[in-house]
Amino acid sequence: MPDLVLKGKAIKLGDNVSTDDIIPGRFAHLRSNLPELAKHVLEDAAPEFASKVKALSVAGGGKSILVAGRNLGLGSSREHAPMVIKMSGVDAILAKSAARIFFRNAINQGMPVLLCDTDKIGDGDELEINVIDGKIANLTSGITLSCGKMPPIMSAILEEGGLIPYIQKHKDFKPQKHY
Repeated sequence: MPDLVLKGKAIKLGDNVSTDDIIPGRFAHLRSNLPELAKHVLEDAAPEFASKVKALSVAGGGKSILVAGRNLGLGSSREHAPMVIKMSGVDAILAKSAARIFFRNAINQGMPVLLCDTDKIGDGDELEINVIDGKIANLTSGITLSCGKMPPIMSAILEEGGLIPYIQKHKDFKPQKHY
């Protein structure tokens, strides 16, 4: 079961990061080898991304939080895009807005995505996120942001680690907890 209160450092991207930016097309042949594909996440759009995630991981097991602007995950709806972001070492995503299918694919893969005004989050800021309540404390600036509460069924899916583990355990879509 994943931790639904996360603390980590922001790795900030801009607006309109597409699934083709997340997984460059020349690596499509790796889609059945997700660990290898994860090594190429955002390779063209943000060449420093992988090294930042790795540096945080090596430095005491720190967590990485991907922070984006508007329209994250637009484009070809590659369902494995959020999975390889997760496999690269990112623990949560914050964005001003996200393509619906990207958002749901992320939740289904157990990757928390919260929508909020990310303008007040800087690259490298230390964040603490309560995924269920949608509260983000920017420990670097002292600002608190609110993203609104996660719908109960999505919270339950995240709590189980994704849609497949949720269905395996509960056999249906009725949330087991009311938040």
